[in-house]
Amino acid sequence: MPNIILDSVRGLQPVPIDDVFLKDRKIFLVGEVNDASCNDLIKQLLYMEAEDNTLPITLFINSPGGQVGSGLAVYDTIRLMKSPVTAVVTGIAASMGSIIMLACDEDKRLMLPSSKVMIHDCSWGHREMGGMKPFEIEQELRQLEQVNERLISIIAERTGNSVEDVSNVTMCDSYFNAEEAIEFGLASKVIDSECLGELMKRNAA
Repeated sequence: MPNIILDSVRGLQPVPIDDVFLKDRKIFLVGEVNDASCNDLIKQLLYMEAEDNTLPITLFINSPGGQVGSGLAVYDTIRLMKSPVTAVVTGIAASMGSIIMLACDEDKRLMLPSSKVMIHDCSWGHREMGGMKPFEIEQELRQLEQVNERLISIIAERTGNSVEDVSNVTMCDSYFNAEEAIEFGLASKVIDSECLGELMKRNAA
């Protein structure tokens, strides 16, 4: 993690740049959505919520997705918070990364000009089926279908599209550039220099 040098009463000190951003209520989801990354996000979100739930939080996302359960934990946390959270897609918000983005309100989903969003049906995962009985396989498939229905309902609700339309789109990996994401209801705005300047203003509690 890179450090920056700050001048304090103790003199010049190296400070992790993530700590500086956290103080300004800016956090990052970079890389895979998993237990570790999502636990860190939830801790940061709840810390800022406890500090001052009237101030905005900015979540920068560049993620290929990952674990459904971990991602839904972040989604639920953001939805329950009073602090207004803005998502900024800096590279790609794919799979569960897109679901986390959709936790933010419709007017608070921003994208850099070259960024993308990808949505699709959830997949089986990495569990081996060898040695499983037919009933056990049926149970696994039933659970997978239930999870997929939950994700489709989230996308439909948060984008304003019908469940049927979303189901048709998520049958395969569907990529959206910034303009296409806005048209589908996934995002609200492409960031320009003025918008970026507003986002980067210091707003620490």
